[in-house]
Amino acid sequence: QVQLVESGGGLVQAGGSLRLSCAASGMIFSNNVMGWYRQAPGKGRDLIARITTIGSTEYADSVKGRFTISRDNAKNTVYLQMNTLKPEDTAVYYCKAFQYARYWGQGTQVTVSS
Repeated sequence: QVQLVESGGGLVQAGGSLRLSCAASGMIFSNNVMGWYRQAPGKGRDLIARITTIGSTEYADSVKGRFTISRDNAKNTVYLQMNTLKPEDTAVYYCKAFQYARYWGQGTQVTVSS
């Protein structure tokens, strides 16, 4: 059974930083492209960052230069380092394994105050 468990969210002031983690199980983690999505209140769930099996990364324009996705295959974990946070980054953040598209974790709430 595929499981994705996100953690690390919280309340932070604008300009601050957070590091999100996503622990994956039930899959061969190193074989999976991993992504971070976010869903703001009243909006759809958008892909903001992804990392391939060899560590290549891509970012949405809205987070480029501020967020960094990384992975630790030994720990079956993908991370999202978020710097220079803005109020518009407020959302529930989810990770996803692209090979297991129908599986989602519970998400972790990030709230950025102005």
